[in-house]
This record gives sequence, C-alpha cells and structure tokens, in this order.
Amino acid sequence: MDRSPLKKPIKAPASHGMAWLVQSLALLRAQTGRLLLIALLMQLLLGLTQVPLLGILVVIAVPGLGAGILEAFHLTGQGGRPVPSLLFKPLSSRQHNGRLLALGALIFAIGVLSISVLLPSSGELMDEDLMTRIQQGDMDAIAKLDPNYLSRLVLAFMVGVAISGTLSYFTIPLIWFQERKLGAAVAEGLRALIVNWKPFLVLSLGLAAVFLPVAIVTGILLELAGAGGLVSFFVMGLIMILLLLFQLMLFGTQYCAFREIFSQETNKESQDNPSDDSQLVA
Repeated sequence: MDRSPLKKPIKAPASHGMAWLVQSLALLRAQTGRLLLIALLMQLLLGLTQVPLLGILVVIAVPGLGAGILEAFHLTGQGGRPVPSLLFKPLSSRQHNGRLLALGALIFAIGVLSISVLLPSSGELMDEDLMTRIQQGDMDAIAKLDPNYLSRLVLAFMVGVAISGTLSYFTIPLIWFQERKLGAAVAEGLRALIVNWKPFLVLSLGLAAVFLPVAIVTGILLELAGAGGLVSFFVMGLIMILLLLFQLMLFGTQYCAFREIFSQETNKESQDNPSDDSQLVA
C-alpha cells in the first residue's frame, strides 16, 4: 500500500449535509443485498455481547467492524462488489487493528464511566433476576423497572453513545483509510466535526426526517407481530431489514462525509481501480 500525503479537513458548505445523505442512499441502492448481508453478519456478532468475557471483546472490536463496513462502502463507491469478509479486514490488519481495538477499549471505558456516574448507587440497582429477564428480551420486566432508574439508565446510555459516537465518527476512517495514530485521529476528527457543524446540522435534520417514517412503519409492524405465528416471524424479519437499512444509511453518510472533508482520495485508492465523484451519485 502506497502512503499518500495526509489531507487536512476542509470546511464543507451547509448544503453538503443533505448531499451526503443522497450519496449514501445511492451507494446503498447500488449494492443493497451485499451491504445488507454484511450488516446482518455484524449484528449476529454483536449478539455475542451477552456472552460473559467474550461480550467485552466483541464490544472492543466494534470500531474495527465499523471500519469494515466503511471499507464495503468504499469499494461500492469504486464500482466494486463488497463481500462479507471485508467486515473483518481492518481487524486482520496488523497495521491498524491495534489502534482500532484501543479505540474500542476507550469507548467501552466511556460507557462504563457514564453508567457509574449517572446511575444510582449499587444498593439501589435492580435485582439479578429482573436484569436477566430484560437481557432475554422480556418486555414485561422493563415495565417493572423503577421509572427514576429507567430514566437515568436511558440518560446514561444516551450520554455514552453521544460521547463515543463523536469521538469515533472520523477517528475510525482516519485510522483505517489514512493510517493516522489514535491520538492524532481523535484530535483531527473532533476538529473536523467542529469546523463542519453546519453541514452536520443539516445532515441531522435530514436523518431525522428519514427516521420518522421508519419509526412509524416499525411501530405498525410491531403491532402486527403481536398476532403471533408465522406472520409474527415474517413481520419481525421485515423490521430487522428496515432497521439494518437505516443503520447502513448512517454508515453511508459517515463514509461520504469523510470522503469529502478529508479529500476525495484515500490511501486505499488503487491505480487499477480509480474512483471519481460521479461514482458516488451514479
């Protein structure tokens, strides 16, 4: 792999936030089936988070898996056909996996810190039986939670996701595509987010507009799933596909934003497979 000069982030116009959303949808449309398969594989791996010890390793590996999905969008943008093995490509790269795993450990620490700071003291936590039922997907168990505890749990989760998401948004592609070290990638990524707050505000509004009908349709499908039987199984499958598509759209906007802000070229461009802007909106 040839190292190209590192690019400084540019300041994109506010209107480009919506352009990233449109470009993401175009990329998703180009390879819907293959991208869905990769996203489904990632979700199956995330299901292992319920396994003691192994679950922690999976959480730490999430940035590496995220880089794999970004690589799939990168290949799609070049006119290629992504394969499921791309999901593990960053984690199998000795040059990158240490930095990505370190980022995962940082995000995990932030999550633990958020919970320890915002949740009640250990004497007020829920009993183990109730926690086990919730982990098994028992919705009635959630209804038995103390409202104050539940609100603080949601707050802790949102704070952890917001902080870790902000830290990792550009850090992951900077490590993977431009081979930055972790500290430099975090600093440069945060700087790029601050400089480009206007297009990201527009992007957030666009994503909210897309999420609203997704949430409505999901709610309707959940009502239908209550019928049970084969219909319930089919409906839950549709819900999973719908949510995976929305998740892929988020990854797509992340890739498109990075691609523009940190220049159209990355270290992974090859002379045999050139890419240009037109491929993103084809």
